[in-house]
Amino acid sequence: MPATRRELFSTLPAVLLPAILKSKGSRAEEPAMPAAVYPFDKLPVRTPNDAQIRRLLKGRLATGEPLEVHETTLLPGGAPHPPHHHVHSQMWLIRAHGASYRLGAGSVGFVHSNNEHGIKNVGEWPATYFVVAMGPGTHA
Repeated sequence: MPATRRELFSTLPAVLLPAILKSKGSRAEEPAMPAAVYPFDKLPVRTPNDAQIRRLLKGRLATGEPLEVHETTLLPGGAPHPPHHHVHSQMWLIRAHGASYRLGAGSVGFVHSNNEHGIKNVGEWPATYFVVAMGPGTHA
């Protein structure tokens, strides 16, 4: 006996529920980052576009959210990449900068998900900052 549309659509939640629970469960099954210390002088340095980048943290918090933190040092006039946007939110913590600046030492910048953004050292000295990326799509 053929099913009516109403009967067919009433079974849809029962069919989809196991897949939804499985996808949510897979995130919880990924282990959280362990509590640890990472000595600065032991962190590997990448140098794309003449920027010095040290990954500090990358993984999931115990509550499931992705987190990535890295430190970047830019030479005068340097930029790690052109302005861009991505799904995750991001925060910059300016650690050190020379005397002339728009966003100086101790300053914080924040961009929402999908806001186009870029950073460039417009000063005369190297500038160092931390990036804290939160949420889906975090990368280093």
